[in-house]
Amino acid sequence: MTQNKEQMTKADIVREIAKKTGIENATVLASVEAFMETVKESLAKEENVYLRGFGSFILKKRAAKTARNISKNTTLIIPEHNIPAFKPAKTFAEMIKK
Repeated sequence: MTQNKEQMTKADIVREIAKKTGIENATVLASVEAFMETVKESLAKEENVYLRGFGSFILKKRAAKTARNISKNTTLIIPEHNIPAFKPAKTFAEMIKK
């Protein structure tokens, strides 16, 4: 169980998976780390990651925009760029809605 109901850390996830599966914490940690690294590498290669019943790790394109530096009174252009995002599966989103 987590210390705070509003957050769960990677260590909490590893502990929960180890408890549910009977696999050692170190092995679970290595698997979780490998999963996260694979998702990051896929997104870096602009490949979305789809996990049926859970959700999708996708890239969203942010349009170029003009910004202002108020302290220097200058304008700068922020170029178009990608940001990572998570889109939950419909069944997952419905489960969360109360």
